[in-house]
Amino acid sequence: MPTYTAPLDNFRFVLNDVLNVGDTFAKLGLEDATPDLLDAVMEEAGKFCENEIQPLNLSGDTEGCTFENGVVRTPKGFKEAYDKFREGGWVGLTADPAYGGQGLPHTMSSVLDEMVSSANTAFGMYPGLSAGAYRAIALHGSQEQKDLYLPKLTDGIWSGTMCLTEPQCGTDLGLIRTKAAVGENGTYKITGTKIFISAGEHDLTENIIHLVLARLPDAPAGIRGISLFIVPKFLPKEENGEVVPGARNGIACGSIEHKMGIKASSTCVMNLDAATGWLIGEPHKGMRAMFTMMNAARLGVAIQGLGLAEVAYQNALLYAKDRIQGRALTGAKDKSKAADPIIVHPDVRRNLLTVKAFTEGARALGIWVSLQLDIEERSNDPKEREAAADLLALMTPIVKSYFTDGGFESASTSMQVWGGHGYIHENGAEQFVRDARITQIYEGANGIQALDLVGRKLPANMGRSLRRFFHPVANFIAENQSDAEFAELLLPLAKAFGKLQQATGYIAQKGLVNPDEAGAASSPYLRMFALVAIGFMWLQMAKTAKAKLAEGGDKIEFYGSKIKTARFFMTKILPEAETHFRTIMAGAKPLMDFAVEEF
Repeated sequence: MPTYTAPLDNFRFVLNDVLNVGDTFAKLGLEDATPDLLDAVMEEAGKFCENEIQPLNLSGDTEGCTFENGVVRTPKGFKEAYDKFREGGWVGLTADPAYGGQGLPHTMSSVLDEMVSSANTAFGMYPGLSAGAYRAIALHGSQEQKDLYLPKLTDGIWSGTMCLTEPQCGTDLGLIRTKAAVGENGTYKITGTKIFISAGEHDLTENIIHLVLARLPDAPAGIRGISLFIVPKFLPKEENGEVVPGARNGIACGSIEHKMGIKASSTCVMNLDAATGWLIGEPHKGMRAMFTMMNAARLGVAIQGLGLAEVAYQNALLYAKDRIQGRALTGAKDKSKAADPIIVHPDVRRNLLTVKAFTEGARALGIWVSLQLDIEERSNDPKEREAAADLLALMTPIVKSYFTDGGFESASTSMQVWGGHGYIHENGAEQFVRDARITQIYEGANGIQALDLVGRKLPANMGRSLRRFFHPVANFIAENQSDAEFAELLLPLAKAFGKLQQATGYIAQKGLVNPDEAGAASSPYLRMFALVAIGFMWLQMAKTAKAKLAEGGDKIEFYGSKIKTARFFMTKILPEAETHFRTIMAGAKPLMDFAVEEF
């Protein structure tokens, strides 16, 4: 049976030692979010994930969701676990206290999301979708809508969804056909079919609040004609001063998908037949509000990839220490046994360290990016808010794509450590691979993220967003280049960063002449960018660890391991950036020089 232990020391190291988030939170008016409080929150979150939802992960995958007569039932134990999750206040961890939330920084949501994703990715889908619905209504809804829906979503007694995709359109939302007709008393009647709707129907909450994209009768063509509507499963009504579910609305689940992974998460076909809805924001401006959900969801999916990599690594490491097979190439390490544990073998170590370097580096990058969301929303300095918003917009497609690619690759690499035993269901390794695969597809397939990066984010604001990342990296290199002891780690990043700048200029120049050049370069460019970004985080971690070692203390092995892992990343993984650079410079012709008939 697979296991999971929340990596609390690694969280503490990034939050407190590397990023010093306590000072940032205090400047943002979050004085209560002290390191001691956050540590207590993390410990309790870890306990819940380890004891309540991780034991349901394998059984939930085996049982899956069931659908009968329009009713979806989640696997055994999920309802009870969700009730405990809700009662513990985890749904509203970062929600506004005005609506019953705890008001903690968004950064802590990323920490919680990683633990939940490691313990039980499918379970995490249900509160994760609610968080997206909460955010869209909070930022774009009317005050009446906020007062009605946000307390229920914060409490978790109601949940939320995103209803975007239709049979004929996924990425190209301009092809949406769902219609919205004007109804009575400010309502609309929504008719159409949505597919691939996560948590569209289930038995965990008393009501489900669907956020639905649809077209008004006078809507212009394309995405400029899309509006966003609130469509509850049950129409809210007031009863004894309390808002409760009333009559059933005209939205229902037609079927659930039978999927490769996350089987305990219901993925639904939702049919709308003149369902009553309420407009969010302005007519034809729905994409603005929907992107609020999608961008937050993309960060959440990135963290899912990271969480799956972490749990896959933990279980592979335990197996590698326990599995006896062969002798070390340099001679027996444990002569009392018939063979040595497989962790003595260089290739097993390569596999494990590749995943370890990814998870620890991605965790630091993910938390740094999440911190920008808190700065953007809470800083009193307009320039600081602008800088955070720029960096967040730039990094979102990068972390979504690279973390999920890395999550799947890490789960597969960890499964390789198990050998044949990894292919067996009850050991859990193969489930991590299956669960991770969808993260590369939903919330914008990773190729789309790459196009978004080169087509929108690089040229945005005359390159201003790009400078929000390039300048800190350049400054860090300049500030540390005179440290001879640091040169072994710094020089590889400096070289990769120089290549990234060169590739950026190449794409900007060639892409203006032929957009296919930018498209052909987009995926390798994104991966190259991500490698430099994680390398940047590893250097900060290594520098922090060196300083901690100089102070002394009882965590010598922990900090020493950070420096060793940084060296592994810089010498064994970061060189992949050179390969991506060469691929970019090869141009579009090797891809586009084929007639369709030649495929």
